[in-house]
Amino acid sequence: MNQTILQRNNVNISGKGNQYMIFAPGFGCNQSMWRMIASEFEKDYRVVLFDYVGTGNSDLQAYNKERYSDLSGYVQDVLDICEAIDAHNAIFVGHSVGSMIGILASIREPKRFERLVLIGPSPCYENKLPDYYGGFSKEDLTGLIDLMEKNFAGWANYLASAVMQNPDRPLLAAELEISFCSIQPDIARLFAVATFFADNRKDLPLVPVPALILQSNEDVIAPVKVGEYVHQSMPQSTYKLMKATGHCPHMSHPEETIQLIHEFLGILIVKDKS
Repeated sequence: MNQTILQRNNVNISGKGNQYMIFAPGFGCNQSMWRMIASEFEKDYRVVLFDYVGTGNSDLQAYNKERYSDLSGYVQDVLDICEAIDAHNAIFVGHSVGSMIGILASIREPKRFERLVLIGPSPCYENKLPDYYGGFSKEDLTGLIDLMEKNFAGWANYLASAVMQNPDRPLLAAELEISFCSIQPDIARLFAVATFFADNRKDLPLVPVPALILQSNEDVIAPVKVGEYVHQSMPQSTYKLMKATGHCPHMSHPEETIQLIHEFLGILIVKDKS
């Protein structure tokens, strides 16, 4: 294994089994956000957790503004990790922008992935009316970036509450806010621009492997219409509208998330044998 890559992205591998299961965080998140569900798969898979460069406990010295000015740098992070651990036919579980990073990685190197699990994916956050509803106007997104520049702590507090929802469980939003604030503001801003102004709609029909779309019932970041659009645009997708609310069901509703992933993997195993 390439220890340089593993250290750069703070890669941690656990569990049994021969097949890798790679968990990719969403924007502003680190690998600890997977703790409520990742351990449930350790008995059957080699679970891989990592941080994007510039987040979590990654090697900050490896951060390069040019590389990470759009999502391709983060896609390369994932492919570098796959090469370092010699992953083939892996299960990829991505949250939010991590879903899109996994989609792009699977298109570039299909041999690395067998299936994708996409939690709250959005190929484009900006409304492109009348043909596409992403949930945000261009002014909304520009305002979010402006707030980051003027009041980073206020931005983190606002976005954490909007992302997590579930106001009856404030500790979840507080954890997300702490994660946001742990990232250097200039790095967070560039990642935010790369995330919220991306438009990957044209890539959805190119996904070469089966995918599960987990869509929260109430999600202001990736609304139901977006999840439906992703499903309609991907040729081998399975769509599940969850009872969960908020953009982080793997944290707020881990039991439902685990059950739906198990069902998806089990159904595909049966199909493969027939």
